Amino acid sequence: MKILIVDTYYAAFLARLYADQPVLSSQSSDLQRRALLDACFGTSDFYSRHLNELGCDAQDLIVNCVPLQQAWAAENKVPLSKLALKVPHRVFRLPLVGKFLSSLPGLLEVAIAQVKAFRPDVLYCQDLSFFPGEVLRELRSHVRLVVGQIACPLPPESFLKGYDLILTSFPHFVPRLKTLGVKSEYFRIGFDERVLPLLGNVERDVGFSFVGGISRHHGGAIPLMEHLARHTDIRFFGYGADSLPATSPIRARHGGEVWGLDMYRALARSRITLNRHINVAENNANNMRLYEATGTGALLLTDRKDNLGELFDVGREVVAYSSAEEAVELVRHFEAHPEEARGIADAGQARTLKEHTYARRMEELVPILKRHLSYT
Repeated sequence: MKILIVDTYYAAFLARLYADQPVLSSQSSDLQRRALLDACFGTSDFYSRHLNELGCDAQDLIVNCVPLQQAWAAENKVPLSKLALKVPHRVFRLPLVGKFLSSLPGLLEVAIAQVKAFRPDVLYCQDLSFFPGEVLRELRSHVRLVVGQIACPLPPESFLKGYDLILTSFPHFVPRLKTLGVKSEYFRIGFDERVLPLLGNVERDVGFSFVGGISRHHGGAIPLMEHLARHTDIRFFGYGADSLPATSPIRARHGGEVWGLDMYRALARSRITLNRHINVAENNANNMRLYEATGTGALLLTDRKDNLGELFDVGREVVAYSSAEEAVELVRHFEAHPEEARGIADAGQARTLKEHTYARRMEELVPILKRHLSYT
């Protein structure tokens, strides 16, 4: 089974990586892709590596990385500079900035050329907003099965209708997608244990942290985080703090952006770390931080959700709060009882490394893909 995994990366991460490695943009597309995947941003090669171990032929595309796509286009004689942009800016997860914006035209066409060159059995899209529906229809003669995966707000229906199957870690999205006439199944995300040796020995020198983004999708959580900033010693790491008012107590506690392995290190430094879900999650537990935090061995303090107990033993492997006041009480309790906190953190890490790894997830994914391929 040939699987082509398509993803987009945050523009701020791409800009940081290429600024830190000035010669990278002049290197081959293979070397650039390897550097991007080695940074462990998002799901990195966590899908493809384990799929390949299971006997598939899986490859990754990072379709909004301009230097990477320019290199591939040059190597494969695709005339990038003459191609017109067909994907509107709004479909990208964050606005592209600087040289990334100035070089944007042609990215969609390069990605189309890459799909046609690989001719996968499965086109697996991690960003449902990249390929418009008409483009997916155009690719039908080169792809047997078009699959999307989503855990963020849904794009317009015209994008969704181009998929044969959409997998989602939002249980409530499954019936909504089916109502639109799109096949959908529940499929959880996870943690890749190969991250741990890359981190090395990390001292747990941060008592309580929040590691993640602050954006319009997280608006409901800002009062919670500001309350914690006023009543605990929480430290913040991630993007988006500059969007807050200057008077926000979050800004005074913010340690700046962290991406990829630096994000994992911030979690690994934390004895207790906060999780909260974006608004679209509604009352379902689902985000990468559930598994990244427990996987790195931090005590996860997460918002209480209906299905959280299906993922972890609440109170024994993770701790849940229902209000800002309860979150403060729990932080103070576990700071005063570090051995109890360590016991829960260790149990949470053991659960994630046993049941919530991407190695396990890919063992679940392959039968799903084979079953839907049999329908084509």
